Amino acid sequence: MFLWAGGKATDGRSERRPAYPKSREYDVLDKKKTVTALKAGEDRAILLGLGMVVLSVMMYFVLGITILRSYADRVWTDETSCTVVNSTIVCDVNCSYSCGTECRASSRYPCLQVFVSLNSSGKVVRLLHNEETQEINAECFYVPKCRRDYAATHVAVQNISERLRSQHTVQCFVDPTERVDSALLTQIYGRGTVFHSLFWPTCTLIGGIIIVAMVKLNQYLSIMCESK
Repeated sequence: MFLWAGGKATDGRSERRPAYPKSREYDVLDKKKTVTALKAGEDRAILLGLGMVVLSVMMYFVLGITILRSYADRVWTDETSCTVVNSTIVCDVNCSYSCGTECRASSRYPCLQVFVSLNSSGKVVRLLHNEETQEINAECFYVPKCRRDYAATHVAVQNISERLRSQHTVQCFVDPTERVDSALLTQIYGRGTVFHSLFWPTCTLIGGIIIVAMVKLNQYLSIMCESK
């Protein structure tokens, strides 16, 4: 009886022994799962960083052929003080506007001419609102959007004329070489425009580089810790 009991006890111990190897196998599997999850997260982070870098490069390319090129080719680079000499509506200019799908209607807008005297040289030149005005109609200070209601457009242009007369002296941009006999009241492609257009691509580029660098640094530190 004792031998049978002892043998049974021995068999019980032998049955409980495999619990230790199984727990070690579970630990190894959990470690592998953790490493795999970390590796997948690092790969996603690297792809995100590289995507941000590529996106910023594409944005730089688009801005380089649009805003930066216009900024480099601009003529009115010097800022000076101008005295308003004359501000009057001289005539009406015909224009067309969209009245629906494949429909164009005719209208007109008042042409406001403004002349200013440059305080730096005393030269009298024509004042334009911005670069687009020079391209659309260099004879008028401001080219409003063509509308059906001519009376409303005339009131808006008249208010602009009266505001210029009341200010008397304004800041304007001129051509230092004096090849263009006109001045601009505002610049579309100025330094502020260039700064704001390059701000977000630069932030995206820096953010992408930081993400990739942090992931690579984390991988390097992990390898150093495992080698010790």
